[in-house]
Amino acid sequence: MAAITASLFTFVTTEMMPVGLLTPMSSSLHVAVGVAGLMVTLYGVSAGLGVPFLIAWTRHVNRRLLLSALLAVLAVGNLVTAAAPDFAVIMAIRLLMGFANGAFWAIGVSMAMRLVPGRHANRAASVALSGVSIATVAGIPLGTFLASVSSWRTTFLIWSGLSAVVFAAVAVTVPSLPSDSAVPAREVFALPRENARLRLVMATVVLYVLGHFCAYTFVRPFLEKSSSASAAFITGLLVVYGVGGAIGNFLAGYTVTKSVKGSYLAARAGLVLSLLVLLAAGHSRVGAIVALTLWGVCFGAANLCQINLVLAAAPDRFEAAMAINTLGYNLSIALGALVGGVFADAAGVTSAVWFGAGLAALSVVVTGVVRRKEPAAGAETVSDADEALAVAG
Repeated sequence: MAAITASLFTFVTTEMMPVGLLTPMSSSLHVAVGVAGLMVTLYGVSAGLGVPFLIAWTRHVNRRLLLSALLAVLAVGNLVTAAAPDFAVIMAIRLLMGFANGAFWAIGVSMAMRLVPGRHANRAASVALSGVSIATVAGIPLGTFLASVSSWRTTFLIWSGLSAVVFAAVAVTVPSLPSDSAVPAREVFALPRENARLRLVMATVVLYVLGHFCAYTFVRPFLEKSSSASAAFITGLLVVYGVGGAIGNFLAGYTVTKSVKGSYLAARAGLVLSLLVLLAAGHSRVGAIVALTLWGVCFGAANLCQINLVLAAAPDRFEAAMAINTLGYNLSIALGALVGGVFADAAGVTSAVWFGAGLAALSVVVTGVVRRKEPAAGAETVSDADEALAVAG
């Protein structure tokens, strides 16, 4: 379990590291901040578009072997990034690394859930997802700090070594896990057409993730502009955000067994509120701390809730459902960073945060509209979903 969590930590920090390094990387590579945000965009595009095919093509490959191969790609990719002579090379290697990232998200959580008895599956997912919180608490702020005392290249060099260490840990400690639920690509793409519950989950996921990354990708330049925040203070805020994420993940691990849909709705509403607080009070240190803490809590909780909803929607084809989830989630990361970059370069970084808040709010509205349109039998559907989660957890 520790090796799976460490893998998630490594993948998340590699994907999100440009967020903390956006200003120095754009300056060093002689590109605009909005253009530099494409490092996140391209990574998300390849992760999303490639995952249904990669999971289908590797459906007969032992999951321990596949995870080891993905970590090897990550180690080499971070090394090439550290030595890259220009922005074009970085974009090319980020494209390749994105494919590995997408495949990991499709198999990583399900691997963790298979390592424990079925009744503890929900808790296993929560533990594995704590790697996201650890990444935001320690990984991304540490990378930002290392860049401030050395260079952003040093950060990626160190992460290359870390990826190699995690590769060794997976190879040694994770037991053999033959693939048991992967399906051909055509069945992966057919799943959302056949499964109305999964379609609804993905519609809300796409909206709140779009909103989150439209704002989060540019949080550093926003804080630098609105409050003249130093690199050290921003590093501290990223730690605060990560601590909030850990708290949200922990709390959601308990609340989803009571009401997964209620928890999911509350988390996304809190996400909207946190962005509004950032816009209204982010110019002050106290306001920024409050906003980033609430943001982290709500985003961490929302992520665990949506994965549990995916499990409830397709418990017998979880890898295929997670492939669709990864497709939607990572394309939303990519589009969020892209749209945020357009707003940031055209109208200032504050506009990117406003647009992100609007998209997250739309996710909440969609849930409200669907609930009002549900027939009386819909109460049984909700109960069935919660019951499935209780069994899994």
